[in-house]
Amino acid sequence: MTNESNSKESPIKKAFNESQEKIGKYRWTICTLVFFATTVNYLDRQVIGILAPILKEDLGIGEAAYGNIVSAFQFAYAIGMLLAGRVIDKLGTKIGYSLAFIGWSLAAMAHALAKGAFGFGAARAALGLTEAGNFPAAIKTIAEWFPKRERALATGIFNSGTNVGAILAPILVPWLAVKWGWQAAFIATGAIGLIWLIFWFIYYEVPEKQKRVSQGELAYIQSDHEEVATEQIPWAKLLKYRQTWAFFVGKFLTDPIWWFYLFWIPKWLADVRGLDIKQFGLPLVVIYTGTTIGSIFGGWLSSFLIKRGWAVHRSRATAMLIFACLVVPIVFAQASGIGFWSAISLITLAAASHQAWSANIFTTVSDMFPKKAVASVTGIGGFAGAIGGMLVAIFAGQVLEFFDKQGNIQAGYYILFFIAASAYLIAWVLFNLIAPKMKQVKL
Repeated sequence: MTNESNSKESPIKKAFNESQEKIGKYRWTICTLVFFATTVNYLDRQVIGILAPILKEDLGIGEAAYGNIVSAFQFAYAIGMLLAGRVIDKLGTKIGYSLAFIGWSLAAMAHALAKGAFGFGAARAALGLTEAGNFPAAIKTIAEWFPKRERALATGIFNSGTNVGAILAPILVPWLAVKWGWQAAFIATGAIGLIWLIFWFIYYEVPEKQKRVSQGELAYIQSDHEEVATEQIPWAKLLKYRQTWAFFVGKFLTDPIWWFYLFWIPKWLADVRGLDIKQFGLPLVVIYTGTTIGSIFGGWLSSFLIKRGWAVHRSRATAMLIFACLVVPIVFAQASGIGFWSAISLITLAAASHQAWSANIFTTVSDMFPKKAVASVTGIGGFAGAIGGMLVAIFAGQVLEFFDKQGNIQAGYYILFFIAASAYLIAWVLFNLIAPKMKQVKL
């Protein structure tokens, strides 16, 4: 392929074609499997946010109680992230991912048995503990199957599954709830995931053992010549590295904002904008369609910069700064006099920028650590993000409960949007102060 023909292609098509030239494409089959796993993961966790107005009416679950239910999920998710990373590093991605998937599918269906806030809290805790396995397993899978130059793009693609799951939820859940009751929504969405396991066992194996992979593709996957650790690395050793703490801080400050979008935007539509559950579909589909684009574009951007000759750390840092800045306008989403679709546009931009940020910050783990430690470090960062999410859930529930009693719940949402607007720039500064140039750890 000549330079002249390259210049006529779009940057995305050019980047993809270059990666495919004279090698196989089976690694993208694996990326597709992880994408669908992440889609199901987020479909299951989004259900309660869509049903929150119905649960408030039927079971009397108010703002503070809802915040506590969400925090139960977050706390269990935090613990699960620590455990999942270690289990997946020990058992490997094939078995570890499978066990997590079975666990969260059953936990999702168990919500149908809940009779009140305590029952939902218990079911959410079980869901959080088991769903925590998704991202450590997914990031480890991408590290095993992709060279560094493609990891951010692959991460952006699978991470867009979070948005597809969030798009499907406001379409499927209201229909299921209206037709068969809210219990059916939990059972049906939980059962969908078990189908994925069939395809996972058929198509997944590590590259060195996968007979469907050509020698050319295997050589391409292994082209980074990364150091391979032969023993599991203790947490205490990982916590000695500044790179671990940079990822920890970045996730602690920014993951809670995504949880806020996921669990409170449907309530904002009901409490502030006066929509009922059957009207959630279009605005939520708009928001999460935007985040799908953001996730893929965010991963593509840093990968594109690397292929243009930029250093890995400079590419990641530049992309993350751009998306941190694009979140800031969400502070105006609750401004006086702003129209409905203008507010939705600002939320969409912020949520899309979060996913673009997320595709890059996840990839920094495999940039900075050898493959054997990737799931563990991802788990540590996920723990941090979930603890941050738990604290924000409690805070959001209390703030909104207070302002709801004052008859001015809009003021509570303004405070929460202001926090969302500032979190990413603070995280970017701290990340780069703690781990300048994102140097690779030698274990």
